[in-house]
Amino acid sequence: MASASMASAPLTLPVLPLDDEVVLPGMVVPLDLSDNDVRAAVEAAQAAARPGGGKPRVLLVPRVDGTYAGTGVLGTVEQVGRLSDGDPGALVRGRGRVRIGAGTTGPGGALWVEGSAVEETLPEPLPGSVTELVREYKALATSWLKKRGAWQVVDRVQQIDGVGALADNAGYSPFLTVEQKVELLETADPVARLRLATAQLREHLAEQDVAETIAKDVQEGVDKQQREFLLRRQLEAVRKELRELGDGTDSPADESDDYRARVEAADLPEKVREAALKEVDKLERSSDQSPEGSWIRTWLDTVLELPWNERTEDQYDIPGAQAILDAEHAGLEDVKERITEYLAVRKRRSERGLGVVGGRRGGAVLALVGPPGVGKTSLGESVAHAMGRKFVRVALGGVRDEAEIRGHRRTYVGALPGRIVRAIKEAGSMNPVVLLDEIDKVGSDFRGDPAAALLEVLDPAQNHTFRDHYLEVELDLSDVVFLATANVLEAIPEALLDRMELVRLDGYTEDEKVVIARDHLLPRQLERAGLEPGEVVLEDASLRKLAGEYTREAGVRTLERAIARLLRKVTAQHELGGRELPFTVTPEDLRALIGRPHHVPESAQDPAERRTAVPGVATGLAVTGAGGDVLFVEASLADPETGAAGLTLTGQLGDVMKESAQIALSFLRSHGAELELPVTGLKERGVHIHFPAGSVPKDGPSAGVTMTTALASLLSGRLVRTDVAMTGEVSLTGRVLPIGGVKQKLLAAHRAGITTVVIPKRNEADLDDVPAEILEKLEVHPVTDVRQVLEIALAPAAVRVGVAA
Repeated sequence: MASASMASAPLTLPVLPLDDEVVLPGMVVPLDLSDNDVRAAVEAAQAAARPGGGKPRVLLVPRVDGTYAGTGVLGTVEQVGRLSDGDPGALVRGRGRVRIGAGTTGPGGALWVEGSAVEETLPEPLPGSVTELVREYKALATSWLKKRGAWQVVDRVQQIDGVGALADNAGYSPFLTVEQKVELLETADPVARLRLATAQLREHLAEQDVAETIAKDVQEGVDKQQREFLLRRQLEAVRKELRELGDGTDSPADESDDYRARVEAADLPEKVREAALKEVDKLERSSDQSPEGSWIRTWLDTVLELPWNERTEDQYDIPGAQAILDAEHAGLEDVKERITEYLAVRKRRSERGLGVVGGRRGGAVLALVGPPGVGKTSLGESVAHAMGRKFVRVALGGVRDEAEIRGHRRTYVGALPGRIVRAIKEAGSMNPVVLLDEIDKVGSDFRGDPAAALLEVLDPAQNHTFRDHYLEVELDLSDVVFLATANVLEAIPEALLDRMELVRLDGYTEDEKVVIARDHLLPRQLERAGLEPGEVVLEDASLRKLAGEYTREAGVRTLERAIARLLRKVTAQHELGGRELPFTVTPEDLRALIGRPHHVPESAQDPAERRTAVPGVATGLAVTGAGGDVLFVEASLADPETGAAGLTLTGQLGDVMKESAQIALSFLRSHGAELELPVTGLKERGVHIHFPAGSVPKDGPSAGVTMTTALASLLSGRLVRTDVAMTGEVSLTGRVLPIGGVKQKLLAAHRAGITTVVIPKRNEADLDDVPAEILEKLEVHPVTDVRQVLEIALAPAAVRVGVAA
């Protein structure tokens, strides 16, 4: 006769939810009353309990991922007090299964439901199959408990007679998952439940046996290695004692045999193996006192440590790589696009079996050139992260020894391999991302030119057979992604630059700086200042003012310092009791916290205080090592009575800029009548052109139109418009010739509050590189003749000012 279960009279109970935990009938468990749901259920049960009517009753229901099980357990609150850790708790005993019905109302803040108790019945006497099942479960449980040393629990399990109680005892098993315990709870038939518990216990014991077998095998291997290590150390100690006694048992031959075994066991390329075995032969022939032996041993150690055949697999998830680059760096679209192209081509070649062609792989050599603080160095780590490769940084700033790149000859004392080989060794793979930082700061002296040594390293056509002077074996660098960073393009030798793919990073727009500051700089500085993310909030308007008026720069390094200073100030004020947190920094708060702005746009100043408020001052654009910048040109005429005729130039100008000033003056002298300028007195009067910031060297032809405009303004008495900046080389005939750095100059003009920019017509194609949001805010005039520049830049004068004035 089969076992059966049936429902009894309905019950109304408060629900005590158990998150990721299951209590079966017969179990006694402590519950933490600091949980709101648990406390509400216990309090509701206590409130509903009648004096003398028994202990408070609750309905224990498992809640998995927010979903309640269909069956719960009637529990009685045995005791309420403190848990071992001091928190309030309750001791609850599971009594029986309850099928959960509809929700209802009840006292307290708990959820009340109606349910019906599930009663279990079994035939008398028990069939033989059930008796055998009980015996099997007890045997399996006893075996498992003995392995854990739980002898007292063994006796308790043996004393359980009920089929259902024995199955419910599995609720104490720590190896069962929540889902498995829920399945036991919802199985009402006690025989079926015991059969399920027996299967679960049998499966766990089988897994445990396999794990123990594996652990035993591992332990035996470890013991063998430890025993071998101990014997070797003992052998070394015996040899040391014998050597001190003068026996000479520890001969070089023993050491050379060890090196020979290591070389033969290592996974080396064939030519490298042959070279290493030759060195082992030399080591065997050398005497113990020979210094050559130590050189050979050091060389062999270096060769054996190099990862000759170790490579990391590239991540060919192109959208994923692009997402990583976008998340870690705002802007820099050219570099991101180039890395995405590289990965896409690598994936395509790999799919078509073209991984290695002619002994070479598809490495990349990129030169990232831009002003400081735009993220060139940190971009290397992002590239390695996106590609799934190891990352190594090689600092080249100030390196003057050619051997630092190519290594020393082994005959020198203290010889070492070059930095490239050391980078490969440090990365532990043959295809890392190697960042050659500050390649424009490499110098040269009597020890050679490191930049010349880099020619072979960075040439994709020959770096698959790179030879280090120390190793003197071929090293394949064709799969390495080289990223070189530099601030000044002109400082990189032309032959070296020709071997790299140039990517210009011309600085960030104000919008990009705000995004970078909000998403990257501010969270990092909050952590460094010991602040939680919401304790100090900087509005976007505050970040924009910091970027535009406090830090004007191409990169974001000074902006990050300004944010750090701001957070330090707020933190100090809070500690002194003068500032409550959380605090939102508005643009109006900046002056009180970190002082006045340092870079107020010329257009925001009082008209009478602007530099262009007098004739003879024009605004130009220039490119410096820190990105683009605004450059003012001032011109004046000397009194004819002083006799100081000729042209005077000040401001640390280079030869090219001095020649541009001569050309500008010559053009105005020859075309003065055409331009309606009083140039007749220029022969007797001295002309002085000055570039402020006189301590900064300046050179280049792009200030030609600016100097011409400044002189024309001086002679005509017409002011140069404050909102106009210009750049371009001028010829003797008045033609405006193309220049470089258009993107950097337009970004600088935008930062300085300029709204109108004059550029050469032949530079119009360079506008494609300028961000669209910058072009929308600038009125750009491409011109071909200096006369067009004067029409745009010179403001009409109601009363013309004479030259004598």
